[in-house]
Amino acid sequence: MRVFLPSTLPAVAQALRAGQVGPGPQPGPLAGFAVTPALREAYASGDTEELEYAALTEAARASLRLLAADPAAPPRRVVLAADIPAEHVKPDPRDGEPARVAISITVERKDLAAAHVDAPDADTDVRSAVQALPAADAGDEDARFTVDGAEGHELGWYATQELTYLTE
Repeated sequence: MRVFLPSTLPAVAQALRAGQVGPGPQPGPLAGFAVTPALREAYASGDTEELEYAALTEAARASLRLLAADPAAPPRRVVLAADIPAEHVKPDPRDGEPARVAISITVERKDLAAAHVDAPDADTDVRSAVQALPAADAGDEDARFTVDGAEGHELGWYATQELTYLTE
């Protein structure tokens, strides 16, 4: 099953050193995003590719939250795509995130299929989106517009062999 894992560039560097992506020292399952029954229900139509794009978009928004927690991280949304056996992926929809899943195993580097990362020209919009998150969460429509502005940037696709270049 294709799962999208929100991340940051420093977290990717750590994952490359460790050879795995979470849950690491943190207890509990790893959060990700995938095509779930709740996501299918949220969209009246759409093929698998369109639904995967919706899950990727949710993961990119979750990456903004990781950036808010790590102000030293470069302001780029990062989403790792991984192929995980479906029996280790359980739907966990909440907070308006119908694609949210909980992954019960550690994601090994060999499980990664690709990375999706903002280009440097998105830095200003991503930084603004991160700063606007608290107000957007509180219902401020202008702040939501700012957060949505980061989504105006398409994430670039990177093969797993290119991950080390992204973190240098």
